[in-house]
Amino acid sequence: MPHAILVRQAGGPEQLSWEEVEVGDPGPGQVRLRQTAIGLNFIDVYHRSGLYPQPSPFIPGVEGAGVVEQVGPDVEGLKPGDRVGYAGPIGGYAEERLIAADRLVKLPDDISDEQAAAMLLQGMTVDMLIRSVWPLHAGDTILIHAAAGGVGLIMCQWAAALGATVIGAVSSDEKAELARAHGCHHPIVYSKQDFVAEVVHLTDGKKLPVVFDSVGRDTFVRSLDCLQKRGLMVSFGQASGPVEPFAPGLLAQKGSLYLTRPTLFDYVATREELDRSAESLFDAVRTGKVKVDIGQRFSLSEAAEAHRALESRNTVGSTILTVD
Repeated sequence: MPHAILVRQAGGPEQLSWEEVEVGDPGPGQVRLRQTAIGLNFIDVYHRSGLYPQPSPFIPGVEGAGVVEQVGPDVEGLKPGDRVGYAGPIGGYAEERLIAADRLVKLPDDISDEQAAAMLLQGMTVDMLIRSVWPLHAGDTILIHAAAGGVGLIMCQWAAALGATVIGAVSSDEKAELARAHGCHHPIVYSKQDFVAEVVHLTDGKKLPVVFDSVGRDTFVRSLDCLQKRGLMVSFGQASGPVEPFAPGLLAQKGSLYLTRPTLFDYVATREELDRSAESLFDAVRTGKVKVDIGQRFSLSEAAEAHRALESRNTVGSTILTVD
């Protein structure tokens, strides 16, 4: 019988329990997927901790790759043996799972299962951010928080390849060098430097048209001070905790700023959007614009240790859970 990680009660990493599970046959529109690699993302922490409440018990995880084992009725375009990946449907921390066929993307031969599990959610998030939320152009200067994380390293590379000047905020000198090696022109070590002052200096006082912030509470308000008048604050994560409530008038006081809180799943809601985003990412990897950096690997049964490493900010790049 296959195993999975279950959460029976919201809380810390100790709530991640390795258990046998019954998977069953796929229903209409579903496939049974044997997974080979699973992506680790901060949204998994939000689900586990109860920040984003889930029915109990549940299997966390929203990204993975593997091989189709069985297809249910009314499934078109997929067959047993196909290599596929996904970003979205919860239930990923499992050796085998049922999943809606229309949320799967076929993996090309030049994209490995581990690459797919390490980049689909993060890479399509970057595609969303720099192509839809803020269409990035050559000559733009941007600030990326957590520039040495999974999303950050992909965004640094992709933005630089498009001709943008990339400023990246990181927590250590080691992460600064990693970000620099992945296209970040100006790493800022926020434990030593005032990132607002550095942005003002680097832009000769002009500040920025856009800030991409996945850190949340610790950086949100000061990130607003990095923006030009009518600049856009893109808050797409909350690794340090949720942003504290504030009066909308603050955006007016700081220069008639715009604020958005995008989530990938609203940008890949249709089959056409999903295919376009995935192909955009695959092409970026294929042409060398983006290299997927897998910084850590944990066995799926060690998911609790992986969560501890992620929450303590002791990870770089992407982290995957492997199926033994």
